[in-house]
Amino acid sequence: MVEPDAPNSSRRRRPGRPSDDGTTAGSGGAARSGGGRAGGGGRSRGKHRGGADERFTATTEALGAIAVDGAGVSASIIDTSTGRALLAIDDRLVQPVASLGRVLLLIEVAAQLEDGRLHGDRLQRMARDTATGAGLWQFLQEPTMQVSDLATLVGATADAWATNALLTTVGMDAVRSRAESLGIERTALIDRVRDRRGPDDAPDVSVAAAGELSWLFRGLALGEVVDEAVSNRVLGWLSLAADLSLVAGSFGLDPLAHRALDHGLQSVAVTGSGPGVRAEAGVLRGPASSVCYAVTIRFEDDSLQRRLAVVDALRTLGTEVLEVVHAPAER
Repeated sequence: MVEPDAPNSSRRRRPGRPSDDGTTAGSGGAARSGGGRAGGGGRSRGKHRGGADERFTATTEALGAIAVDGAGVSASIIDTSTGRALLAIDDRLVQPVASLGRVLLLIEVAAQLEDGRLHGDRLQRMARDTATGAGLWQFLQEPTMQVSDLATLVGATADAWATNALLTTVGMDAVRSRAESLGIERTALIDRVRDRRGPDDAPDVSVAAAGELSWLFRGLALGEVVDEAVSNRVLGWLSLAADLSLVAGSFGLDPLAHRALDHGLQSVAVTGSGPGVRAEAGVLRGPASSVCYAVTIRFEDDSLQRRLAVVDALRTLGTEVLEVVHAPAER
């Protein structure tokens, strides 16, 4: 889903890297982030500072309410074509995002498929990659799959076993090097998917800053992540994602079939969910405009009420994102 109406831009630009003062490059006076603490450990409470377009008043209030209740909140929404920041709430705050970091893995897999290092390879389902979380491969009879098919499973269902198989094949170092080459400094895939996490394991699969995630998705939408071929491969896999339970749940799309235009909308949304973690990043294109967004929330998951309050806040953000891509563009 490369934006056909986007302005031409240099392929050398690093799409995931905001400037040091918290604004995003080329944003034309975009809102500053709240300067949240970096680091995935410990309890980080979002200060809920930053800038917001007046069209995101309800989102600001909803995220502010769960921040007051103790949640760590980070959010970023940018216009895909111009790069203008529409919302920035502690968008440099690094938080756990569960499996959402699989996007970085898929970028490296796509790059290796494009340059020929991976070509028609079939991977064996190995005991070392066992993980009984999300996904379908663990329930299928086929013990081997091509790399591209495994990437499809990761994109569509966050398949844990497929994620681990691909990560074993391309290597964590390659994923990290690729992220660094893209200028990504606060977002990382830090571990494989595990059924249980011991004291010697990383506390989560991945961490991210919302500001970097939104710019990474802008780069994908513009065909600038590595190159257009790699960007399109990754978007193709992610466009199959079936989890529309969070922000994208407000878009009114069929969760199992939403690749084509539907009432003028086209969406790619990627989620990360775990105990006390809800995160989503994506791009929504509508009749009026296109926006890229990311939001990460870390909260005390000690009651269903707290969890539902987080989901409601994310749905509120989704509703206002939907209104923006349908509304006339601001002058």
